[in-house]
Amino acid sequence: MTTSNLTLEERRLFSRAARRIIPLMILLYTVSFLDRVNVGFAALTMNADLGFTPEIFGWGVGIFFIGYFIFEVPSNVVIEKVGARLWICRIMVTWGLISGAMAFVSTPMSFYILRFLLGAAEAGFAPGMILYLTYWFPADLRAKLYGTYFIAIPLASVIGAPVSSWLLGFDGHFGFKGWQWMFIIEAVPALLLGLAVLWFLPDNPAKARWLSGDERARIADCLARDRATSHVDAMHTLWPALKDARVLLMCGIYFSIVIGLYGISFWLPQMVKQMGFTNIEVGWIVAAVYAVAAVAMPLWGWSSDRARERIWHTAISCLVGAAGFIGGAYFQSPLLVILSLGLAAIGTYVSIVPFWAVPPIFLGGTAAAGGIALINATGNLGGFVGPYIVGWVKNTTQSYTAGILALAVALAAAAGLILMMRILLARATLRANSTAG
Repeated sequence: MTTSNLTLEERRLFSRAARRIIPLMILLYTVSFLDRVNVGFAALTMNADLGFTPEIFGWGVGIFFIGYFIFEVPSNVVIEKVGARLWICRIMVTWGLISGAMAFVSTPMSFYILRFLLGAAEAGFAPGMILYLTYWFPADLRAKLYGTYFIAIPLASVIGAPVSSWLLGFDGHFGFKGWQWMFIIEAVPALLLGLAVLWFLPDNPAKARWLSGDERARIADCLARDRATSHVDAMHTLWPALKDARVLLMCGIYFSIVIGLYGISFWLPQMVKQMGFTNIEVGWIVAAVYAVAAVAMPLWGWSSDRARERIWHTAISCLVGAAGFIGGAYFQSPLLVILSLGLAAIGTYVSIVPFWAVPPIFLGGTAAAGGIALINATGNLGGFVGPYIVGWVKNTTQSYTAGILALAVALAAAAGLILMMRILLARATLRANSTAG
């Protein structure tokens, strides 16, 4: 199904639906990502206060993704069973409580435990939102919507970078350090929004009270036509999907992308601080980088939708990210290093937009819930590997260079693997067409 197959009235209906649910989804994901990565700003003073080495910090931020991995697939399957509204509320309230508890970290072990629990609490949220969009919109509209939704990732840093660096200056208020205030204050939105989800996020179009019965039927009809006209034989059962070669390859691609994504997200503030900037200046520099990424993501999604192409859009953005990391490793000028790392962040971030438009091509129903969750869970293990590699290298060599080059290799590998995916999808199309014939 292409957007040209939609009538003007149907396009208006989907636009109306997007205006109602996408802003809330962006807000939820912004808070999610902020509570996940604000530890990178806390580290500007927390590490010295608690005596954490770069390796301890890298291990701590990475162990989040172990908990995330263990609970991701079960959590996403539960979303399909009980509905997005109730389960997203549960996820947000528990992660808000744990994120606030990070203010009371005092030892490496307490740091590791709370980061692990935060990952377990948040498991299911990101893939659940990706799955949720498949309940509302046909495939050829999704990359643009993913691009709009995923601006929450850089937006979390655009907002969180200056706010977090400002909160670090709250030292001494009621006996708490600035980084403790940062964790406490930035946990509050998750708790409030978790409760708001119960009122403002319908499980699916059939339960949206702001749609008429005719509008619900039109959306259902469009989505049925979309599934019927798919060029690839979509799987709908869970266990075959989890063993499918395309799903496993997508896991490897996302793993490589996420190595770069979190490698830069957690360490960029400290890399910039090392150049001699103040905490406030670090906040604004990091915010500027992610502001550009926030603009680029929906534009890249629009380009992918317009071309009806996902693979090359993913590969090109990964290669841009790899080039940025290489520049960041070898340039000596602080300005060129910041610009290069900014390019790396932008290339890495925009790559996830067309990437997430690929799984729904060949996954549907329960297979989509489990398959997308497996891809996200396995891929997010890269969130352990990337930050830990950078921290270990910094602790061993007193330099970020080799760690940054490792991130470049990961992005280049992702580009190569996504091109292999093109071959698998083409073979599946041939099989489907042969069976139909």
